[in-house]
Amino acid sequence: MIRFGISVPKSLLEAFDRQIRRKGYRTRSEAVRDLMRDHLVTAAWEERGGEVVGTITLVYDHATRELTHALTDLQHRFHSHILCATHVHLDPHRCLEVIVVRGGAERVREIADHLISTRGVKHGKLVCTTTGRELD
Repeated sequence: MIRFGISVPKSLLEAFDRQIRRKGYRTRSEAVRDLMRDHLVTAAWEERGGEVVGTITLVYDHATRELTHALTDLQHRFHSHILCATHVHLDPHRCLEVIVVRGGAERVREIADHLISTRGVKHGKLVCTTTGRELD
């Protein structure tokens, strides 16, 4: 481990300490390490050079005409980037689908955009993360 010091305004540090206590961090160092990792993950998605992973979460009404078929077709179209999909019945009409994707950031965003913008999808979100290789 390497130790380093930083200078911040007292009010910023107090607000940070309140937040990390609420989140359950034991030390500032743990919280700062997580912030640094999060910044590196964001950078990996912005640089678009390396391999990234993510999840695409969709909520939709399964009774929407041809929607289930359209979502399945899109997943087959991008099969080389889709690792798995989990389908959950939320109630008699609505479904939640979580699709795990892997590949270049630009391609993964393209897949998410296609799925989320499919007519009948009520809500969709791409959660971006990393394979973790660069976070050691």
